[in-house]
Amino acid sequence: MRQILRPSAERGYFDHGWLKTFHTFSFGEYFDAQWNQFRTLRVMNEDFVAPGNGFGMHGHRDMEILTWVLEGELEHRDSLGHGEVLRPGEMQWMSAGSGIRHSEFNPSETTATHLYQIWLLPDRAGHSPTYEQTSFARDGRQNRWQTLAAADGRNGALPIRQSTVVSVAELAAGTRIDLPVSADRAAWVQVLRGEIDFHQRLFQSGDGIGLVEPDTVSLQAKTASEVLVFDLA
Repeated sequence: MRQILRPSAERGYFDHGWLKTFHTFSFGEYFDAQWNQFRTLRVMNEDFVAPGNGFGMHGHRDMEILTWVLEGELEHRDSLGHGEVLRPGEMQWMSAGSGIRHSEFNPSETTATHLYQIWLLPDRAGHSPTYEQTSFARDGRQNRWQTLAAADGRNGALPIRQSTVVSVAELAAGTRIDLPVSADRAAWVQVLRGEIDFHQRLFQSGDGIGLVEPDTVSLQAKTASEVLVFDLA
């Protein structure tokens, strides 16, 4: 197994006043030739959106876009006519396909929104654009993996247009758990909150770990933690 480490402190960072944003991979004004993507994982942004602020209407195409809110709310509107509010425990999937426009806004006047936005390359260009939002029961991810997105839509997961499987777990301190990744594929582990021990090394909120030919591996939560895992072709 080969590990590729992306410490939180080495990510791109911008403070726009209303938006504080960290970029694991090259995005917008941030470019790092060594960190353009990992397999089909193209964007991993951690955003903090100030109350009453957000992203105005803008366009995307040929990208699978997932959003997972950790704190606060995010209001979404798009050119397909959808208008939804995304809350913790709900994942948003927007398959931009041949083209879609949308806006994202923090509807609260008092509470900041803390979220991760993730982009995956699709299995092909030119899909019809689509949008879905699904709520996932919290007990389904407590000290175990809960599938949020997978091409086959298993167990109510969002049916993304890529062979990636996205899973999340909320772990109590001391919990050890195997990664749900095939040995012949690759994986990306993103620590959303807390602190984990992986191969006798500590990783904290915002840290990312790329794994090539991961075989059977496990991690242990040193504190109460939340972790995303991507099983990638």
